[in-house]
Amino acid sequence: MVSFDALDIIVIVFFFIAVLAFGFYFGRKTGSQADEYLLSGRKVGLFLFILTNVSTWYGGILGVGEFTYRYGIASWFTQGLPYYVFAFLFALLFAKKIRNASLFTIPDKLTEVYGKKVGLFAALLVFVLVSPSPYLLMTANLISLIFRTGIIFSLVLSILLSISYLFKGGFKSNVYADAIQFFVMFGGFIMILIFAVLHYGGISYLKTNLPASHLQLTGGASPTFIIVWFLIALWTFADPGFHQRCYSAKTGDIAVKGILISIIFWALFNFLTTSTGLYAKAAIPNLTQPVLSFPLLAQKILGPGLKGIFYAALFATIMSTLNSFFFLSATTVGRDFIFKLVRNADDKNLKLYTIYGLVVSSIASIILAYTIPSVIEIWYTVGSLCIPAIILPVISSYYKKLRIDKNILFAEMLTAVFLSTTWYFLRDDFKNFGIIYEIEPMLVGLFFASVIHAYGVIRRPSSYVKAT
Repeated sequence: MVSFDALDIIVIVFFFIAVLAFGFYFGRKTGSQADEYLLSGRKVGLFLFILTNVSTWYGGILGVGEFTYRYGIASWFTQGLPYYVFAFLFALLFAKKIRNASLFTIPDKLTEVYGKKVGLFAALLVFVLVSPSPYLLMTANLISLIFRTGIIFSLVLSILLSISYLFKGGFKSNVYADAIQFFVMFGGFIMILIFAVLHYGGISYLKTNLPASHLQLTGGASPTFIIVWFLIALWTFADPGFHQRCYSAKTGDIAVKGILISIIFWALFNFLTTSTGLYAKAAIPNLTQPVLSFPLLAQKILGPGLKGIFYAALFATIMSTLNSFFFLSATTVGRDFIFKLVRNADDKNLKLYTIYGLVVSSIASIILAYTIPSVIEIWYTVGSLCIPAIILPVISSYYKKLRIDKNILFAEMLTAVFLSTTWYFLRDDFKNFGIIYEIEPMLVGLFFASVIHAYGVIRRPSSYVKAT
């Protein structure tokens, strides 16, 4: 059972006030122009680029704790290493190209290369993929746990804490709110790891009290399990947040350097979270709810006030992703739907369209979070059904040699979504078929998308690349 002292509550409330103050203060002079509101004038420097890029990467912090509790350092091997690899490739192969394109969103690029139909379908996929609902649910659950509030009130309060400053300040407010949350999340996890080492001891304690598999890279998991997680990391190439931040960077070089330096901070934060998760497993070995491993370890070793700081770090880690996903979702509604579907839509009204998007995204997220009260289920469903349809279109849009006919590409996207969805619902009927049942819906969609894309590359006339 997790309990809180008055000092813990004061610290957490002070954190909320600080985030709101940063968001409102730094966004107070944001103009209504599209570049200014959606991308902070495309003037984000290296320091702020790194802070927002790093902080928005870890929204699923309670899931990280659960994964580490169950599988040990395999958490880093599957949730960290592959993302470093693909982020490194993204920086070298895409970051500068994206900044030089000077667009606003992924669907913008796909519309430019493959036409309006592909762009609109991509916008629908992106809207689903950047749904803030998993992070909204985690924030609401923590608020409910601490303040003993009902889930509806907690969901509404979570939204207000995450988006109220976005209405006026847009992306600039998003960036500065993320900046303060960067320091809180690192400070909180550094603190709890130091206390864990002082309280229990170092590596010898972990070796003595952990299952042997927890200190193995694969954690005893099957090769199929490992491969699937590495393939899921391909999502990095089509991550709307990465694209948004590259569009907002002052220069292409800042986008490249920012991502490369971010990898170092991700590795450091993964070290902190993985180590903390290992201490939780060693100190509390028989948890029935491993998703609470971080909070329960804090309850065990941190005193009043210090526990509040750690909970502020948990909130910072989740909310820095939540506010970014809300703004990405709102941008998709405003830029990729309203602006492109409304006749005579004016670029000057993009701020207003995005505000409409914030409202739409808030309502949709509350409904989804309330009706599917499982973060893991939301992630699994959304990722499995949508990621296979968008990875290859995004990659090919920036590399002419990989481009194919727009009609074939549209068929590829539809097929990937349809087959991933079909297998998602039929898979349970094959529980007795061993290896067939182990095939993830995402792999089905990705396989057929690759086959169709390869067919499109082979089939296209030799003049096609020059023409595009």
